Amino acid sequence: MKYICIGKIVNTHGIKGELRIISHFKFKSQVFKKGNKLYIGKEKNEEIINTYRVHKNFDMVTFDNYNNINDVLKYKNNKVYINRDEFNFNEYLDEDLIGMSCYIKDENIGIIEKIEYVKDNKSLIVIKNNKNQKKYIPNNKSFIENVDVLNNKVYIKYIEGLIE
Repeated sequence: MKYICIGKIVNTHGIKGELRIISHFKFKSQVFKKGNKLYIGKEKNEEIINTYRVHKNFDMVTFDNYNNINDVLKYKNNKVYINRDEFNFNEYLDEDLIGMSCYIKDENIGIIEKIEYVKDNKSLIVIKNNKNQKKYIPNNKSFIENVDVLNNKVYIKYIEGLIE
C-alpha cells in the first residue's frame, strides 16, 4: 500500500461523532465519498466514510459505527491518509513528485525532497545536487514547465535567480 497524507483531523464537531479535517488535497470530490476508506494516524486505522460535507474551510466526515463524540476523540490531531492504489486519478498528485529529478534547461538541479504548504501556497523543496542546499520552488504552472511521470522528471522554467 502507498499511503498519501490528504489532511489532518483538527477537531470534532457536535456530539454525534463528526470530525473536522483540514485538507489541501486537490481530488477531494473523489476521496470524500460515502463508502470510501480513510486511514487515520500513525497506525493507519482503517475507517469507512459514512457522511461528508463542507463547513467553512473544513471537510466534515463521520465514520461507520461511530455516532458519539467520545468514540472519535481518539482521532483528534491525527493525519488522514488514503491508499493511492484504491484511486485512479486523471493526473499526477503533488505527492507523486517527491523523489523526482528537477531540471532547468536539461540540467539536473536536484531531487524533490518534499512539498511544503504555507497557507494556500505549495512549494517544492529541492535538494541541490552539487551543494546539498534546499531550494524552494513554487508548485504552480508559472514555474513548472512539464512533469514527465514516466521518466521521473520535473522541468522547471528558467527564471534568473530562482536556484542560485
